[in-house]
Amino acid sequence: MAGASHIEWTEATWNPIAGCTVLSPGCTNCYAQRLAARLQAMGSPKYQRTTRKSGRRHVWTGRVNIDQTALDAPLRWRRPMRIFVNSMSDLFQGPVPIQVIASIWSIMKEAHWHTYQILTKRPERMRDVVSEFDCPLPNVWLGTSVENASYLDRINLLRSVPAHIRFVSFEPLLGPVAPVNLDGIHWAIVGGESGPGARSIDPQWVESIQAACRDQSVAFFFKQWGGTRKGKAGRLLHGRTWDEYPAAVISTA
Repeated sequence: MAGASHIEWTEATWNPIAGCTVLSPGCTNCYAQRLAARLQAMGSPKYQRTTRKSGRRHVWTGRVNIDQTALDAPLRWRRPMRIFVNSMSDLFQGPVPIQVIASIWSIMKEAHWHTYQILTKRPERMRDVVSEFDCPLPNVWLGTSVENASYLDRINLLRSVPAHIRFVSFEPLLGPVAPVNLDGIHWAIVGGESGPGARSIDPQWVESIQAACRDQSVAFFFKQWGGTRKGKAGRLLHGRTWDEYPAAVISTA
């Protein structure tokens, strides 16, 4: 069976890669980092040596493990789903061999009944690698994370990635990003940081992105307000949830 997900904007997760590297402020309280440390302590071979203790918490070591047994998992999942690829890692980080990315790309092409959502903080490598493949695949959505205005250049890089659907995850949103140019972007996800040490989010930051989406005809998905108890804070914005998705197929801009 597929790994059912509690992430609001997807249905399942697929993690053929384990391990990552801290890159920018959005990585500081990474939930995947905490979960990987627990799985490593439980003896999971997939996560061995991916984290180390630093003070009172665990951090990524930079080691990447390839889970060969998980590579063809989507072929066994017969019900069409939205699948978040590498929710516990970043497919386009430097240590992941191009050959492994190519194998994952091939599986996504073969298991064409699913929709795949790939999110990276390294859109420049995404662009360089994907441009060498049979692309764009209509069932593969490619996105980047932007946590504050210092990383808006990632959106410019994403625009150069060949894809039918391009999306930006403003999560964890750690500062204002307005004005934001979403030309060539089809979907925006916005969310506050959650879990231990969660940093606060300003509603005005969220509203400015929502306004930009409305003005630029971009689908808007509000994931959560976050906080140490995200369930208590909820997902309502202006008294309702916002679960918009992009059109299934949009020609490459």
